[in-house]
Amino acid sequence: MTTAVDRATHAPTIPAWTGHAAGAPAYRRLVVALMAGGLANFSLMYFVQPLLPMLASHYGVTAAESAHALSITTLTIILGLAATGPLADRVGRVAVMRWSLLASGVLGLLCALAPTWSILLLLRGLLGLTLAGLPGAALAYLREEVDGTSHPRANAAYIAGTAVGGAAGRLLPGPLAAIGGWPLAAGTVSVVTLAAGVLLVVLLPPSRGFRAHPVALRETLAGTLRAPADRVVGLLCVVGFAAMGAFVGSYNAVAFRLQAAPFLLGAAASLVYLAYPVGIAAPTVARALAARIGRGRAATAGVALLAVSVVLLSFPVLPAVVAGLGLITFAFLGTHSLLSGWVVDRAQRTGRGTAQASSAYLGTYYLGSTLAGALATWLWQTGGWTGVAVLGLALCAVAFSAGVAATRRDTDPREIGEGDAIALA
Repeated sequence: MTTAVDRATHAPTIPAWTGHAAGAPAYRRLVVALMAGGLANFSLMYFVQPLLPMLASHYGVTAAESAHALSITTLTIILGLAATGPLADRVGRVAVMRWSLLASGVLGLLCALAPTWSILLLLRGLLGLTLAGLPGAALAYLREEVDGTSHPRANAAYIAGTAVGGAAGRLLPGPLAAIGGWPLAAGTVSVVTLAAGVLLVVLLPPSRGFRAHPVALRETLAGTLRAPADRVVGLLCVVGFAAMGAFVGSYNAVAFRLQAAPFLLGAAASLVYLAYPVGIAAPTVARALAARIGRGRAATAGVALLAVSVVLLSFPVLPAVVAGLGLITFAFLGTHSLLSGWVVDRAQRTGRGTAQASSAYLGTYYLGSTLAGALATWLWQTGGWTGVAVLGLALCAVAFSAGVAATRRDTDPREIGEGDAIALA
């Protein structure tokens, strides 16, 4: 005679969800969907950068004012990232990512039709809020839905998508704008984003590892603000702020420099951005270097390379500018990939919230983009490239000093976590 205890003992157990493994059909669908999403997300964010001179002419604003088209987006992304985490914890990662891309694509199309500068800035500000949804939920989705051995590979694929998006966002708008002006460039990038959103709806596997755990927004914000109280996390936030500022500031101003003497490139300036894809390999190279000499030394070496890039960009010859753009992209993406993982690992080792530490880092990172991007174009307008170069080198000096201090204070700067693969550029 069997008892209830016997029946419970012999009842079949449902195996715990371990995640999709590389090679499985669902894994391949997941990777394709997230790569497409990353490409669309970052191309829509940054495609205005090479078009700043055209925007200034199209809307009748100054060079310094034109930079607000990018700065307002990176500023509101900070707010969006703060809200995305709690929202994704409530409604699920997949829903947030799908609606992020679909809403961003619609806003992008409206930007293409914006009749005035103030309306364009309003729409680009709203765009930052919606764009934050994909990066804010994608990393958590990957942790929950991909098995441990395949996770680094899936992360790398998503990063490749974002890097290609950054490249496409700087390469494609110029030729498109030469054909049909600002509306065609903005409309095309937006349609690509909508197509990526449809791909996410069709391809992305539903969450199986997600468990709703609502977190109050106030609690999340408080944890994010407290994260830099750890000295190492705080210093890494400074490095991210300064490195991102030097990178975006240089890219903003070089768009105007290539239109001015002695270059006078016109629409051909887009070809110079072919140097950007050099940076796609940077996270892999940076990780290998960190494994040999330590993460702290590798990150500060990347910052030093960033400073060399600013000097190269200052030479009034086109080969030097092209080399400088390739080098600054490589240096920044490699450094950022190490910093973003270092922040998470440091928080984990000290018993702090990893999500809050990551949010603090990304917040200061995008703040650097917002402030330095706007300041660099103002310096170009008022004093030419010299002011931009001084700003870039000053920010590199700040980043280098903070990186050295963080390396000295961290108890285990050689530790390499899989978070090092996370690059949101």
